[in-house]
Amino acid sequence: TCHNANVNTHHVPFLQLSINAFDYNCHVDLIKLLRQEGKLHRLRKARQKMSELFPLTEEIWLDWLKDEIRLTEDESDREKVYELFERAVKDYMCPEIWLEYVQYSIGGMGAQGGIERVRSIFERALTAVGLHMTKGASIWEAYREFEILLNAQLERIHTLFRRQLAVPLMDMEGTYAEYSDWADDGVPETVTHQYRRALQQLEKCKPFEEALLVSEPPKLAEYQAYIDFEMKEGDPARVQIIFERALAENCLVPDLWIKYTMYLDRQLKIKDLVLSAHERAVRNCPWTMGLWKSYLLALERHGADHQTVTDVFEKALNAGFIQAADYVEIWQSNLDYLRRRVDFKWSRELDELRAAFARSLDYLKEDVKERFSESGDLSCIIMQIWARIEALHCKNMQKARELWDSIMTKGNAKYANMWLEYYNLERSYGDAVHCRKALHRAVQCTSDYPEHVCDVLLNFERVEGSLEDWDAAVQKTETKLNRVNEQRVAEKEAVLARQEEEKAEHRRKAKADKKAQKKSQKTDRAGDKRKAEDEYEEEWGEDEELPSKRLRGEEDFGSTAKEEHMETESGLFSRRAPPPRKTEPPGFRKNQQGLSEAPRQPQDISKEQRKDEECVFVSNLPFNLEDPEGKMRTLFQGCGTVQQVRPIFTAKGVFKGYCYVQFEDRLAVSEALKLDRQEVDGRPMFVSPCVDKNKNPDFKVFKYKTAMEKHKIFISGLPYSCTKETLEDLCKQHGTVKTIRLVTNRSGKPKGLAYVEYENEAQASQAVLKMDGTMLENFTISVAISNPPSRKMEDKAAPSRILGAAMLRQPQGARGKGRTQISLLPRSLYRQSAPDAKAENGTVSAPHATSLSNEDFAKMLLKK
Repeated sequence: TCHNANVNTHHVPFLQLSINAFDYNCHVDLIKLLRQEGKLHRLRKARQKMSELFPLTEEIWLDWLKDEIRLTEDESDREKVYELFERAVKDYMCPEIWLEYVQYSIGGMGAQGGIERVRSIFERALTAVGLHMTKGASIWEAYREFEILLNAQLERIHTLFRRQLAVPLMDMEGTYAEYSDWADDGVPETVTHQYRRALQQLEKCKPFEEALLVSEPPKLAEYQAYIDFEMKEGDPARVQIIFERALAENCLVPDLWIKYTMYLDRQLKIKDLVLSAHERAVRNCPWTMGLWKSYLLALERHGADHQTVTDVFEKALNAGFIQAADYVEIWQSNLDYLRRRVDFKWSRELDELRAAFARSLDYLKEDVKERFSESGDLSCIIMQIWARIEALHCKNMQKARELWDSIMTKGNAKYANMWLEYYNLERSYGDAVHCRKALHRAVQCTSDYPEHVCDVLLNFERVEGSLEDWDAAVQKTETKLNRVNEQRVAEKEAVLARQEEEKAEHRRKAKADKKAQKKSQKTDRAGDKRKAEDEYEEEWGEDEELPSKRLRGEEDFGSTAKEEHMETESGLFSRRAPPPRKTEPPGFRKNQQGLSEAPRQPQDISKEQRKDEECVFVSNLPFNLEDPEGKMRTLFQGCGTVQQVRPIFTAKGVFKGYCYVQFEDRLAVSEALKLDRQEVDGRPMFVSPCVDKNKNPDFKVFKYKTAMEKHKIFISGLPYSCTKETLEDLCKQHGTVKTIRLVTNRSGKPKGLAYVEYENEAQASQAVLKMDGTMLENFTISVAISNPPSRKMEDKAAPSRILGAAMLRQPQGARGKGRTQISLLPRSLYRQSAPDAKAENGTVSAPHATSLSNEDFAKMLLKK
């Protein structure tokens, strides 16, 4: 039974590897099983197969090396172990493997040339890991012990001590003390000087080493900080060692390999070192196209033979990239390499280049499209390059035209830039006949920027064409543009109709929600309100100021608590407090158990202290804001010392959504005003200067200019889901965007409007020309130079207490005539404004009433 279980266990990883040979964990499991059972022959084959596909970890290599060392019987077997060690030290920088290597070589130094071989391996180990700050000392100590064991010349041991003391390593003080005891004549001054410099370098690096020591693997952030430090220091050997240490623990991080190989390419430029790093990078992260691309360039840069470059490219095609565009880019890299090899006077390399172009197109069409459902080369970049090479280098315009015909049939004929690219090719290497033909086809087919290709055709005929050519071009362009304008008008009307439907639906929904909210709220009676105020007075005392009194005009921080006005791009809207929502008195808060607590007594400030210039008015806050006083203190504490926060409540204790913030210093007010429109619980908070409207009735604060701003554009018709980032990506195509402001209502919801400020007027004008009438998420947007309407306030005088003609002249509000604005004046008191008014049935018919004198009243009452 046990035997059958073992057989079944073997078959599981074998079966999985037969399905997917690149399953790393299956390789590891199979090696563990074979090692447990002592199947050495099959174990060796399994390890060999895994090492061909993946770089092996330090643990796997050490297990493999120890198993092979135990099997070593004669000198020929030792050479195989040496070869295995050489493969092991190439995968990662591992001090333990190098230490095992030098110890194994010491065991074989009895052979001819063995001592020199050991010294050579020690020197290579020092080059590879001798600078390892925490583990490098073990290699140095082993080297010294080896030389002492051989009774080598004292000068050789002195040299090792001096070399080690010049390298910053952990616990190097002990090495210095050991050298001081060992040297009969004491430590030379030059060695002491080098030791002190290394000690200073060690102190600089200690914080980074300590961070690595206490952090959890893979310690990527700590290694990146260490790498940046060493790159600023500029010692190439130290930069290399820290990169190798980081990659040993973060071998599957492509960005780390890219950074390392880029440093080697640009700084060290040592062929063996550079190519080894590139080869290890693609073995660890084969799915990263950028690493393969850099590898191909490095091979070409260092003069690798053509077959080697070709083999690496073929491996890249089988690496399994994650997107179709990666295959396009790797093919472009290979085609660039092949083009640089071609001597266009000879046909062999040119035939190879043409064959590679043809193969790339087939590969993208079949292999890539089958896997990703697209070729990745929508603009046919590879075909464009091929056509340009044929025209420029081979003088073969016929082949170039065939390629461009194929490009246009792949769905590119509707794009103006594709036609203009072909036109430029014909202009450079073709003739006027084909240029004219290309432009006529462009006018007929282009749908994105037809005006542009029409202009190019007309300008071409101005330079090249006859009168007949000019007439034909004018007729064709006019026909095209008329058809395009009709189509755009129809599309714009359809979009506007759809937008109106959406807005109407939105308004219906908002109205229904508001109606439901009002229905759910209970109507408070006047007696309840008086009772709540009496309770409030009993709690706070007769001298305490009621919120209801503040609403009647009493001074509060130098301003009134009557309805303030908010400014938007379209005008002013009054802020109204919502109906009461809870029964706790003002300032009451709930504790953790949900019970009401007594409010904190607000700090009383005399009228002399209530200075407008040291106070701001904060409004449009959520009515359900918890602890508004504490919230505002926290929000404005960075502006200056907050003397007092005065939130305004209703008689029922409901927060009214606005408050006053008093500072100790007027300089804090300017900082506080910068927080205007900052979100608080999902609503934009409005911060404005605190001004007594009774003393300054005409005071108005407009945040935005109303004059024309030629460097700023106004965009309307935006989808409500449009974000600032989306709009910035759209607008920066036409110039440098300085600021973007999305217009919102009081609740912070977008209104489909935006203002975009460019660096200059030319960029703004270009944006208007290019963006007006374009589509964004199925919405047609309108773009114009910013010219906001003037904000003249209408005379909204309150109706007279005595019902008279002034009531009739009261203007309608923003939402039409209110329910309470009906005329209550008897019809008998109306007087016709026209001089020829006639009295009928004892009344005077007049469309507009005028004020009547006492004599007029007497005559009407006496019917005189």
